[in-house]
Amino acid sequence: MVVFPGCKINLGLNVTGRRPDGYHDLETCFYPVGWCDALEAIPSDSFSLEVTGAELSGGPDNICHKAWKLLNWRFGAPPVKAWLHKAIPHGAGLGGGSSDGAAMLVMLNRMFSLGLDTTALESVALELGSDCPFFISGKPTLAAGKGEVFSSVNLSLAGMTIAVIKPAGSIPTGEAYRHVTIGPPLHPIKSILETMPVEEWRGNLTNAFEPYAFHMIPELPGIISKLYEAGAAYASMSGSGSAVFGLFRKPIDIQEIAAGRTCWTGLLA
Repeated sequence: MVVFPGCKINLGLNVTGRRPDGYHDLETCFYPVGWCDALEAIPSDSFSLEVTGAELSGGPDNICHKAWKLLNWRFGAPPVKAWLHKAIPHGAGLGGGSSDGAAMLVMLNRMFSLGLDTTALESVALELGSDCPFFISGKPTLAAGKGEVFSSVNLSLAGMTIAVIKPAGSIPTGEAYRHVTIGPPLHPIKSILETMPVEEWRGNLTNAFEPYAFHMIPELPGIISKLYEAGAAYASMSGSGSAVFGLFRKPIDIQEIAAGRTCWTGLLA
């Protein structure tokens, strides 16, 4: 069986407080994007995972391996021989790894008729990472808590063109959180997304990780400015970075803006 795990962007990202457990309280909106990896698996006598396309290990630290171990331990999922081809860049704030783990859960559930419904899969996915449950259904979703408390949002960007650009540098997530500005948002993300047109998001829908990311990777604000100059209705950084994206009302050629950086364009659903 072959599946194609997509990624996500964050529409707004506020860090509203520190938690007693050492994590942070967040407010964001996850929106699915069609930039995909490829994941294939067939039944086997023992588990194995080969990773291509990126410098990632297929060993026990790989999230796909962890996903299989969870389903094997909890529900008796048999071993598989799996191949993962990475197209979504690592360290980009796009959730590519979380998507791979969630896709492995969904695929094994189908392959071996484990009978897990969406709620059960989301519960298992949460053990892999806070944003993993989002990728089980992959619908636009408001997220709070550590990023695992979901609620609905009345939002569709269907038909808009998205351009995603990832520069060479990355920022470790832990480092990003150590330097992030914490505080209540000026406007709730849900209100912005549901009441303002995309063209009015600029200056209202913000990402709290941008100031530190812009300091560490000085080319980022320049890329965002170029996206706006090219006609973006809205542009921002995703997650804790370092990928940035622009939303456009019409098709866009970003090769000149990307200037040799990793990039992807496509239509949003």
